[in-house]
Amino acid sequence: MFKKEFSPGAKSKVKSSVQRGIRQKAIETYPKLEPYIDEIMPKKEQLDLVKIPDRVSLYVLNATPLFYQHMDDPLIPHLSLVHKYPHCFHRLRIDRGAIRFVLSGATLMVPGLTSPGGRLPDPTISPDDEKGNDGYGGTELNTGEVVVVEAEGKENACLVGVLKMSTKEMKEKKKGVGMEGGHYVGDGLWKLDLS
Repeated sequence: MFKKEFSPGAKSKVKSSVQRGIRQKAIETYPKLEPYIDEIMPKKEQLDLVKIPDRVSLYVLNATPLFYQHMDDPLIPHLSLVHKYPHCFHRLRIDRGAIRFVLSGATLMVPGLTSPGGRLPDPTISPDDEKGNDGYGGTELNTGEVVVVEAEGKENACLVGVLKMSTKEMKEKKKGVGMEGGHYVGDGLWKLDLS
């Protein structure tokens, strides 16, 4: 989606009622963000909306990108927000071999997640004991859910986007498209200058 570099479009202030709605939507979509929402989007601060190509809205606070949204799709966190609060989002992990493909904007294929270096949620582990699965959760994720993709051996997430296949289906088929598009480290959204 953001393979090429681009310039930000028109910037406008978000009304306080709309800002409250965005805060609420962020909490509903990412419940683990609730304790940090006042840090992320303080009530007294002005949130800005920046229009970017392909009808995408980018929500920005003091030149810091927070979330983006394509039309009526879900709010998706910018990677800078993910790097600050990594434990607040559903996470998957790709193996070392998939890293260079993801960072060049390729579609995330299921073998990168199901191979020995990859990690998918393990429902045999209780949600209270996520440490047993390296923090990758015990709840299966469905098609259409927003996930953060980490890379084997790396500290920070490299991709965030929407699943095209449920994690249960990924384990069964072990092939196909896991995620298309998305926002990755080094893409146009990552390099966007908002100053």
